[in-house]
Amino acid sequence: MRGIRLPETKRARALRRDATSAERKIWAGLRDRQLGGHKFVRQERIGPYYADFACREARLIVEIDGETHSTEAELAGDKAREDFLRHQGYRIVRFTSGEVYEQTDRVLEAILVALSESAA
Repeated sequence: MRGIRLPETKRARALRRDATSAERKIWAGLRDRQLGGHKFVRQERIGPYYADFACREARLIVEIDGETHSTEAELAGDKAREDFLRHQGYRIVRFTSGEVYEQTDRVLEAILVALSESAA
């Protein structure tokens, strides 16, 4: 089945390979079910979009925003993307790269709280 979606698979692999240092830092805390036993995947394709991190079971997406999420056009694009993902049944939590660098434990704790809210 992968051959059918080869371009999407290649894009997801490239996004994982070229992950930002903030994404790598959070992935170190999410991978291998380290956060409350929840399974996360990186660069999950959902419709025309790629989620930085997704927990399929909890229908939770974690986005790490760098400096490129500040102009009106970028914010409008983020809103359209979030609207689509919410329509697909996902909740989205966002953090800045700065938050990840300065307060990694707090970010992971906030993700765990969001996961527990998904279960409720």
